[in-house]
Amino acid sequence: MPHEHRARPWLRRRRIPRPPAGSVPVDVALWGALAAATGYGFRDAGAPSPFLDLLLPLAVLAVAVPLSRHRAGAAVVLVNGLCALGLADAATPANAQVLSLAVLSCLLGARVAGARGPLLVLVGCLAADVATCAVLRVQPVWWFYTLAVLPAALLLPWLAGRYVRGRRELVREGWQLAHRLEERQHLVAERARLAERADIAADMHDSLGHALSLVALRAGALELSPDLTDRDRSDLAELRGTIADAVEHLRETVAVLHDVPDPEPAPNGEAGTAAGGPAHDTLEDLVARAVTFGVPVRWERRGTVPTLSPLVERGLYRIVQEALTNALKHAPGGAIRLRITHRTDRTHVSVVNDAPTGAATAAEGPAEGPAAGIGGRGLTGLRERVTVLGGTLRTGPHEGGFRVTADLPHQVTAHTRQRGARPAPSPAALSPESAGRLAVVRGAARRRYAAAIAAPVVAAAFFVPAAVLLAWQLTTSALPPSRFDELIPGRPRAELAPMLPDRAYPYPPDHARSAPRPPGTTCEFYRSGRDLLDEVDLYRLCWSGDRLVAKDTVPVKNQ
Repeated sequence: MPHEHRARPWLRRRRIPRPPAGSVPVDVALWGALAAATGYGFRDAGAPSPFLDLLLPLAVLAVAVPLSRHRAGAAVVLVNGLCALGLADAATPANAQVLSLAVLSCLLGARVAGARGPLLVLVGCLAADVATCAVLRVQPVWWFYTLAVLPAALLLPWLAGRYVRGRRELVREGWQLAHRLEERQHLVAERARLAERADIAADMHDSLGHALSLVALRAGALELSPDLTDRDRSDLAELRGTIADAVEHLRETVAVLHDVPDPEPAPNGEAGTAAGGPAHDTLEDLVARAVTFGVPVRWERRGTVPTLSPLVERGLYRIVQEALTNALKHAPGGAIRLRITHRTDRTHVSVVNDAPTGAATAAEGPAEGPAAGIGGRGLTGLRERVTVLGGTLRTGPHEGGFRVTADLPHQVTAHTRQRGARPAPSPAALSPESAGRLAVVRGAARRRYAAAIAAPVVAAAFFVPAAVLLAWQLTTSALPPSRFDELIPGRPRAELAPMLPDRAYPYPPDHARSAPRPPGTTCEFYRSGRDLLDEVDLYRLCWSGDRLVAKDTVPVKNQ
């Protein structure tokens, strides 16, 4: 049957992904550094084994370093096995592989996102090390190394790697959110820009269509002149038809570009325009209507009123209209100062509104008045309109209120203006989903940062007292060989006490405890040196009561 030829899921081989480009040189360099540390440890060892202390670690590292990219936990287990193998050394538990263990543990934290799996790996490694010490019945120095050095090499680098990963994820998520926010801002600005350009196209239709209509009317009048020939009348009729077609094409183009909203009925029953006022409304009409509605507007006009391009005149009207709309919406009741200054070739407009007065607040919504109904695109579309006309627009807070200033040329010239820098994205414009994701990443980074700081403190609070106690016991139970030679059997303890250490060594090995002793005596052990990581021979003093009966040396190894 057909289904019998399908591969069974448990028979499918799990493919290991290929390493990314450029990872091989990094792995080779890392292996070279760890191999150099291994070679240095092999050179300084007392009686090293070429296979166990050099060749085997190099081979394990050659497997563990590239394996750490996809199986970081397995790589840590392999190197921890080398450290556990060092616990079987009778000379010292320390070897160069503790550095390799710390490096791979750091890579485990940096390359694995979760915490449960890596923690299980670290706990398993420590359990294996402790079990090795228990099976081998090692000395206290080995136990100290297993319970202090190896946990530090496993835990602290792993926390450092997790912190690095968290910071990297936070930066990456931040850049992605900023990129998406910037794209969103650009889309909003582009939408407002296109809408405002459509409004400008409608204004062009109003001015250019009117001029073309006058030309067509003039051509139609010339057709009736008795002085023209039939050919002249035919040419004028053709010209009039061409102009009519041009006006119709212009009207169709503007109809496609400009989505004219339904006009709101005026108080007198007449329809308004899409711009929010009558088709031939002037600035004087706009301000007078605002004053009629009770808006506290003070305005002045300086300079000789020039002849303005219809587009510039309409732009000037829209600037004042938008400024009044914003003032009524965000600062109701505040005084508004309007100043229009006509210079030689440019006109300067300044609209300043004070802070809202009384109980009026911006939360009350836009005020009803003559400036309402501007289209809702706000300053973004207005800035695009001013830019297209060749002017500049500046907006911002001013003395507790808000100020809108603009400079417009009297005539529009055919030139291309370079667009300014894109606005920086605002965190307040984040969508709920993006804000939630950013909060999650920030929380994870803070937890990793707190763990990276708290873990060393906790580890130090646990291991440092134990290490200090063990070092204190080892150093205060050391009996120098010169003083050991001065101890003469048969003398009382009171006479020999000044030459003895403060306390006896509390951790003698089993073969030292079971060594034959004189009958009826109690034996004490002292270390022959102060070295903390290397095992030294022990001195045994046997007392009968308060008198020294015998002394001998117990080798560190059971002969």
